[in-house]
Amino acid sequence: MAQIINFKYAFAFIFLHILVPIFPPFVVHGANPTTTFALCGKAPYPEICTYLIGKTSIETPLEVHQAALMSTLAQAKQAHNLVSAMDLSSFEPRAKSAWIDCVELYDNTVYQLNQSLSSTNSHDIQTWLSAASTNHETCLNGFHDFHLSSHFQTFKSSLSGFSKYVSNSLAINKALTPLLTNSKKLRGKKLMETNKFPKWLSKSDRKLLATPSDATSADLVVAQDGSGNYKTISEAIADVPKLRKGSSRFVIHVKAGLYKENVDIKNTIHNLMLVGDGIGSTVVTYDKNNQDGSTTFSSATFAVSGSGFIARDMTFENSAGPAKHQAVAFRSGSDLSVVFGCAFRGYQDTLYVYSGRQFYRNCQIYGTQDFIFGNAAAVLQSCNIYVRKPMSGQTNIITAQARSDPNQNTGIIIHNSGVMAASDLKGSGGSVETFLGRPWLKYSRTVFMKCSLDGLINSAGWLPWSGGFGLSTLYYAEYMNTGDGAGTGGRVKWPGYHIITSATDAMQFTVDDFLDGGSWIPGTGLPYTAGL
Repeated sequence: MAQIINFKYAFAFIFLHILVPIFPPFVVHGANPTTTFALCGKAPYPEICTYLIGKTSIETPLEVHQAALMSTLAQAKQAHNLVSAMDLSSFEPRAKSAWIDCVELYDNTVYQLNQSLSSTNSHDIQTWLSAASTNHETCLNGFHDFHLSSHFQTFKSSLSGFSKYVSNSLAINKALTPLLTNSKKLRGKKLMETNKFPKWLSKSDRKLLATPSDATSADLVVAQDGSGNYKTISEAIADVPKLRKGSSRFVIHVKAGLYKENVDIKNTIHNLMLVGDGIGSTVVTYDKNNQDGSTTFSSATFAVSGSGFIARDMTFENSAGPAKHQAVAFRSGSDLSVVFGCAFRGYQDTLYVYSGRQFYRNCQIYGTQDFIFGNAAAVLQSCNIYVRKPMSGQTNIITAQARSDPNQNTGIIIHNSGVMAASDLKGSGGSVETFLGRPWLKYSRTVFMKCSLDGLINSAGWLPWSGGFGLSTLYYAEYMNTGDGAGTGGRVKWPGYHIITSATDAMQFTVDDFLDGGSWIPGTGLPYTAGL
């Protein structure tokens, strides 16, 4: 008879196994071992790193790098296998919802770590490691959302070993950036100077992005009136794997209509493009929310995980309303993704910039609390941010960034955009306070630069999450903003808050530097500003 694994003891079992190191049999001679131990000193958990070196024949920093990644991958595989095998007979529906997220998240983590092992690009690796770390945090948050403290505490302690390995890998990869090939600055500079494009995007793909939707040569057409290949977006996406040839971009034209469906594009579908007929014309809407038993992660009306996603001329909406609290309209964990000319409508937690490198241009975002949130490396450029009227007694907060490790290359950058009151908030006077952001996790990083901020922004600018949590470790900054809400004289005095006065300092948060954008965004054919 197969052994039934109880929830509590299953994670105790994971804990016993997760700290058992699994290392590759490297045997390389002739290097200076002092360098490898010095590298361990840069890791947040040096004892794991030095144990790794002491138990194997590792002698060079690059071998430490590879071994750290491989051991982290081994931890992720063990966690995924054991979580997947758990008995759910005693789980209540909300716990099952959180568990389903965890299985998907650890599967994605294994994928991200495998990508990291096959790459020599430090910026790519740092992005994928950051995503793996975010998956871990999100898994825990699913139980936290429902106040399942007994599950959560066991879960958190049981996976602490995996968390340490990921943190070490982030620190080691960052320290070894100069030794890894394909540095982002060299690649980006070369591609910008010669006007070359990434090989994965063809000339015809770039031309497609500039083509009006009614003239688009799509692989599939979705239309509610039956004039296309499918009547729903989900049906079309389900057939993409069997219809596409190779890994070239696959284009779906979604004709005007109100699509009441929950769309979830998994990590197995890459280089997908959705083209709508315009904001307000092609609308995807659903009403999943935290109050109906969905986790924040699973509440998204439209979710995408596969890399290279592009969306254009669509509206994504969660219609649950403000009383339902967390209700995501759009969640993206798509690395190297571009969203152009789209609208995101919701209240709390509207736009979930979950993980990976993401670029938003000419978009509209509506919400009330934490409505641009997550742990991607996300730049929103030339967008309009509309603050809506919340429930009575609520405070509006635009961003809640979730950077949990100082070595993650993540953050929310809002550039050359406008922040203003939506029509339902106009006329409320000073009855509703609005802030630029608050720190969801300890190393939260958010920058507003060259934006127009309406007078609805509270003079303090930023709001604490809970007491003094994260106020010295976060990085919040403003640079050359304008408008009645842009004055910095009354801003918070936190150690982590900065008023940027140097263009050189601000440049690190531009598309070219922060997203390594010069190496991939030009290939989309969309307009963007590389620098300030």
